[in-house]
Amino acid sequence: MHAPLGNPDRQIACAELIEAFEKCHAQGMIARMTGQCNSQKAALSMCLRQERKDREARNHEDAKARTLKKKQVWQALEKEKAQEGV
Repeated sequence: MHAPLGNPDRQIACAELIEAFEKCHAQGMIARMTGQCNSQKAALSMCLRQERKDREARNHEDAKARTLKKKQVWQALEKEKAQEGV
């Protein structure tokens, strides 16, 4: 199962594969039932999987940066609080 393909702007890297897959499906039910679209679907699935992995890696790095920034802010607040208590 693949992600909804309605927005090709979202899957820019896989746009050509999406177009080929939809073109194959437009040939009719016989093309889909006889497996003529299987190679396009496999290539599209691999592309979407790689795109998802890349997105996850970017999100993970962004989350690490946000966590580091939060820790720095909390440390600064704690240091400020400690100095006020002195």
